[in-house]
Amino acid sequence: MKVLNERQDQILEFLETKKYVSVTELSEKLKVSVVTIRKDLTLLEQEGYLHRTHGGASKQMRYVFDQNVGDKETKNVDEKNRIVDRALENIKENDFIILSSGSTTHLMAQKLYGFRSLTVLTPSLRVALEVCKNPNVNTIHLGGEVRKNSTSTIGVLAEETLSNFSCTTLFMGIEGIDLDYGLSSTNVGEAHLNRKMMERADKTIVLADSTKIHRRGFGFICYVEKIDMLITDAGADPDFVEELEKRGVEVVIC
Repeated sequence: MKVLNERQDQILEFLETKKYVSVTELSEKLKVSVVTIRKDLTLLEQEGYLHRTHGGASKQMRYVFDQNVGDKETKNVDEKNRIVDRALENIKENDFIILSSGSTTHLMAQKLYGFRSLTVLTPSLRVALEVCKNPNVNTIHLGGEVRKNSTSTIGVLAEETLSNFSCTTLFMGIEGIDLDYGLSSTNVGEAHLNRKMMERADKTIVLADSTKIHRRGFGFICYVEKIDMLITDAGADPDFVEELEKRGVEVVIC
């Protein structure tokens, strides 16, 4: 392992206090060129100190792995509640919406009691069971093969059911969003179904707390330009947000 110079040590110190640092920010703070910073980040990644991202670096692992949805529901609860509250502002009476699988969409299903008339399509068993408790919401479950970790269905049967409907808005939970790789899931089947759900909705709103930013799952869903809105929390990397907005995506911070 190479001995680090003072500047490279300072870069690692910055990363101890922030989840993400940009090349521009480091260049300004350390008063060196962006070319020098990029070389430093490349070396630090090779030595295993950090992970390069679009325009910067993070100490967080780039790749995310499959987890049980019940475990995910205990993480970043305050952020998810704020995200869901903002997402609800995008629903109108008599809408036909799709809720994907995920801990954030399950939380959203618990907060639909303020509506008098709504139809919800979902592949998630947990979401469907939650929405069924609401007398004012018509629930349509897509059916198909059940994934145990997500308690959600995938496959041909789910996609065939989905093809019969046209909806106003898809509210989609994801495992990762990366400027280069796009949106992703830890499961290829779920990723494919998410793409199909995007095709059946007029608008796609992604619900993702800031820990999903600069991360990648195994299953590719789409490039970031394909979504209409991202709702995330105040921990989101400002450079990421700025670039996403340049690409035509509305970003809501809550």
